[in-house]
Amino acid sequence: MQRITSATAAELFDIAATRRIEHAAAAALPAHTLMRRAGLAVARLAMAIAPHARTIWVACGPGNNGGDGFEAAAQLRHRGFFPAVTFLGDESRLPPDAKASLQRARDAGVTFALTPPSAYELAIDALLGIGSTRPPEGTMAEWLAKMHASGQPVLCVDVPSGLNADTGTLPRGIDQTQASARTCITFLSLKPGLFTAQGRDAAGTVWFDDLGCSAFKDQPVARIAGEPDAHPRTHASHKGSYGDVAVIGGASGMAGAALLAGSAALHGGAGRVFVGLLDPSAAPVDTAQPELMLRDARTLDLSGMTAVCGCGGGEAVQELLPRVLSTAAALVLDADALNAIATDGALQAQLTSRGKSGSPTVITPHPLEAARLLGCTVGDVQADRLAAARQLAARFGVVVVLKGSGTVIAGAAETLPVINLTGNASLATAGTGDVLAGMIGAALAMRQPAFEAARKAVWQHGHIADTWPADAAPLTAGTLARRTPA
Repeated sequence: MQRITSATAAELFDIAATRRIEHAAAAALPAHTLMRRAGLAVARLAMAIAPHARTIWVACGPGNNGGDGFEAAAQLRHRGFFPAVTFLGDESRLPPDAKASLQRARDAGVTFALTPPSAYELAIDALLGIGSTRPPEGTMAEWLAKMHASGQPVLCVDVPSGLNADTGTLPRGIDQTQASARTCITFLSLKPGLFTAQGRDAAGTVWFDDLGCSAFKDQPVARIAGEPDAHPRTHASHKGSYGDVAVIGGASGMAGAALLAGSAALHGGAGRVFVGLLDPSAAPVDTAQPELMLRDARTLDLSGMTAVCGCGGGEAVQELLPRVLSTAAALVLDADALNAIATDGALQAQLTSRGKSGSPTVITPHPLEAARLLGCTVGDVQADRLAAARQLAARFGVVVVLKGSGTVIAGAAETLPVINLTGNASLATAGTGDVLAGMIGAALAMRQPAFEAARKAVWQHGHIADTWPADAAPLTAGTLARRTPA
C-alpha cells in the first residue's frame, strides 16, 4: 500500500484501462482473490485511521464496491472491531464475489442494519465504484449527505461515490467535501479523476494498493507530475548562461502584474529580466527591485529572449502580439494575451504556425480563458480537464498549462499529459498566476524543454504554497515570487 503525495511519480489509467487490468487479473487468479485482498486493504487502512473506534459504519452498495465493503467489515470484525453495515441493493442480484463476501460478513458476526448508526467514529463509503454511470439518489444520496456532514472521517473505497474516475467531476448537488478527514484507497490503478477538478477535495488523502497485480499492464492516459529534478548551477557560469526574460504587459493601472511576473523570473534564476510596460506613464525604475530593467515594451528586441506576454496587458497587448508571436525565441502566453488571441482569428493562425515551427511556446489559461480559446463553456472545460488541455495542445501545437485544482500540463500527442498535485487554496489570490508565468519564463530562458519547464514551474509554484507555515501571514503573490527557487 502506497500513500500518494505531490512527490509521487506514477502513471494514471482511465476506467476502460482499469477494467482491462481487472479482467486480466481476475482470469489469472483464483475466484474471490481480488475482493478478499481489497477488503483486507480497506480494513487495515480503517484500523490505522481510527484505531480506537467503537463503531465503524460501512455503507455498501449493490455491486462489487459493496462487496469490498462486506469483505472489509468481515476483516474488521475478526480483528475485534464493531462494524455496522447498511446495504442498499438486491442480494439476489449481487455479483458472485460480492455475494460471497456478504456471506463472509454474516458468518463473522457483523451487524447489519436498515439505517446508519446514530454514532460512529469512522464511515466507509463502499456504495459506488468506477462503474457507476448514474448519480446517487434517494436513500443513497441521503446516506452520503449524512456521512459527509457528520464531521467524522470518511474512507472511500476505490473512488468517492458519484465521482467520475476519468474526469474528477461530481454530479450536481453532491457535496463530498465537508467531512473532517477524507481518505480514499484505490485499487489496481491510479485514476486521473482522483487528482483534478473536484476529485482532490472529494478523495482527500489517496492511498494505492495494486492488490498484487502490478504484472498486469495497460496504456496510461496521463501521469502524476512528480517532484522535478534539480538543476544545480556550475561555478564557471555568468548571467548570460541563464538567459534573458522579457515580460510584456502592465497596461495602465496594471503594472503590478508585469512586475510580479518579472520578480518571479528574476528569483527563478533568469540571468536578466526586462519588464516591458505598456503604460507609457510608468515609473522608470522599480526601486524595490532595481534588478528589474523597466523598458517601453515596444522597444524590446525579443529575438534572443524568452517573452512572458499578457500579464496585466489589458487591451493594449493585442497591438504587440503579432510581433511577439513572430520574433520571441521562446514564449509564455498568459491572461490578456490569451483573451486577445481567443477573439482574433489571425492571431490564432499565427500561434498555430508558431507551434508548427517548433518554437518553444507555453500557454497558461485558467478554465475561463481555456473556454474562450476552445469556443465552449467553462463547464465544458471542467467536465473533462484532461481532454480540454489535450485539445488546446493539439490545436495550437503548444504546451498547455490548464490551471486549477490538479493543474493539467499537456503537450505533443506522443507525450503523456501530467497532473500536478502541489498547491492549495492559499494560491487563490490576485497575482499568483502572473508569478507562475514568470517562473515558466525563467525555466525556458535557461533552455529547458517547454514541457519540462512548465512541469517544473507548476510543481514548484504549488510546493511553495504547500510549505507555507499555517500560522504565518497569508501568502501573497509578491511573497510567492520572492520565494521562487532558482
